[in-house]
Formats: sequence, C-alpha cells, structure tokens
Amino acid sequence: MRTTRVPREIARSITANPVLPPGADETFTGYGVMGLPFASGHYLALREIPATSFAGGYRSVWHRDPAGAWRFFTTAPADLSCPRYFGAASEHAPTRCEIAVAWPTETSLRVSIDGVLDWRVEVGPTAGTRLMSSMGSLMPQWVWTSRPILAAMGRMAGPILKVGRVRLRGTVPNGQAFTVAPVLTWSVTSSTAVLDGVDLGAPGPLSEQAHLAGFWLPQRGILAAGHGHFEALDPVQHQLARAAVEGARPGA
Repeated sequence: MRTTRVPREIARSITANPVLPPGADETFTGYGVMGLPFASGHYLALREIPATSFAGGYRSVWHRDPAGAWRFFTTAPADLSCPRYFGAASEHAPTRCEIAVAWPTETSLRVSIDGVLDWRVEVGPTAGTRLMSSMGSLMPQWVWTSRPILAAMGRMAGPILKVGRVRLRGTVPNGQAFTVAPVLTWSVTSSTAVLDGVDLGAPGPLSEQAHLAGFWLPQRGILAAGHGHFEALDPVQHQLARAAVEGARPGA
C-alpha cells in the first residue's frame, strides 16, 4: 500500500483511487474505524468502502447499545453494503441515510449522520500499530488470502495491538466466510460521540468483548486501511439482508 503513514492522506488516496484485490470472491477495499468501545457499554464502528467487486462503494456506521443490540446505518441498499454480511446480527432493519466523513486535520476525522450522530475521532501511531503497519506493508498479496497465515497473524495481532481477540478469517453472521487484510493501522487516542442526543462518554473496553459471529471487534479503538474477501453470496446457503428503511431518525 502507499508509503505515507499520514492517516488523512491514506484515506484520501484510497477513496480517490481504490484498488481491489484479485480473486473470484466478493472483494472490497477501504478504511475505517474497525471498532471503538465506550466505557458506557456503547460501541461504534465506521466503514468507508469506496469500491467493491459486486456493486459500488458505500459508507456504513455500526452501533451496539449497552444491552448488546446492533444497528446498521448505510448509504447504499442493505444487500449491497455491510448488512449483506452482518445484517443477521441485528433485530432492526438497516437504516439507509447520508453519512458524512470529514478529515479536519491529518489525524482527526468526524463522522456525521444528520440529527442522529456526531462522532469525532483522533488517531495516532503506537509501537504496536507501527509494527503491524510495517509488517502489513511488506507482505505480498498471496499472504492476505492464506487462511493458515491469517489465523496465525490474528492470534499475534491481539497482544501486539492490545485489543483483545483478533480474527482475520472466519464466518460472518449471514453465513459467508471472510478474510480481511488490515494493511495499515493506527490507534484511537481520543474520541467523543453523541448518538440520538445521548453523549456516549469516554472510550473504554467493554466488560465482554463484542463479536459478530466469527468477526471480533477490538477492545480499544483502531483505525485500519486495507482490503478483504467475502464468500460470494449464495441465496441458498446464506441469509439475505433485509431491506433498509429510508432516513435516519433519532430513536429509530
């Protein structure tokens, strides 16, 4: 991936010139906050996916409340965005809406859903993210599709990044197998978020690490840029995404 390590420049380069990995599976490229837990029990994640092999790009925000209920917000139809793979984890129909992402500085981003979410994130490198980014940048493409190597890397990444359990391969809630390649990573150093008029408070690990089937969410905030593969959707084997409702309303 790109030689610069400035998060804003990486994000702009990926969105301006997305390059999909090779493969017959459904592939994607992009960046996002892989996950950010809050001490209040809330959890947020962002996906900025400028290109996929099966449709156009999209943005998605994931939210888990303290009771463990998930909601998905997406700019694209549910069956052409994250709910295509993760929608079965939520009792709520996905919400289709506009999601704004801005980079006010080289290391800070702001995610907004009008009337619903104002989320600000500051990121920076740590010894662990520097090590993982250096390794990720040097790895040839074939490594990122080797399931045995990804299994070993996932077990290694958890302690290095201090994020709890990490799995770079597995199965998502809708039933598809996945592999992900977080080529470059940074740590979230601070964040504030107001969702549905509620201040989510300070970041902090959950009492129990969150996961969506075999996809584990980090116990501290991580921004990552990379790519990945999902098993091609099979209507017989996999659960289909429910249609998204239009518009985002507080409390919806």
